Amino acid sequence: MGEQLTTSAEALRLFFTEDIYLVNGEDKILSAAQPELKSAPVIEVVIPVVEQEIPVRSTIVAEVKTPTAEAVVFKYLGKNQKNILILVNDAGNDVSTDKGKELLRNIVKALLLTANDFALLNYAAYAGTGFEEFKSFFNSKLVFAFGVTPSHLGLGEQPVNEIIMHGAAQLIFSGNLDQLADDQMGKKTLWGSLKKLSI
Repeated sequence: MGEQLTTSAEALRLFFTEDIYLVNGEDKILSAAQPELKSAPVIEVVIPVVEQEIPVRSTIVAEVKTPTAEAVVFKYLGKNQKNILILVNDAGNDVSTDKGKELLRNIVKALLLTANDFALLNYAAYAGTGFEEFKSFFNSKLVFAFGVTPSHLGLGEQPVNEIIMHGAAQLIFSGNLDQLADDQMGKKTLWGSLKKLSI
């Protein structure tokens, strides 16, 4: 093994990286080369321990404008001039079966509505969409939901075939048009509610 002692300043800087301070007001800095080292008073060398701030990962909550999903564009029939939304729920047909469509035509005629007055939308194509999204898009003041339950729209338990209010909007939840066509009691209850509507 070679010589392990070094006096190279560059090499020593690698090992002694902390500041060294003299304590007790001593003005002299003693070096190993000074002969009076043996008779000199003991010098206490204090290497300060600096409390380092340990970097802590913190979560910064900031409002970040992330690109939201594109607004859903609903495909519907009618012109929605009176802000009336008719929701049907039939995965096998555009609107309903023939007898279901006939029932819907009779309801629309009884209310003296035309295709210009309402928007007719099949909920089966937009499952999971809530009431607020429909209301925002269609500005609905009246909603007929055939086969679409209140829980589908995020509204909780509601009575069937009765007018309920949600904000300024009137809503009526009823059975699927195809099934309702054969339900005499359901149609009678629905008709009683339809007569009370303010359109």
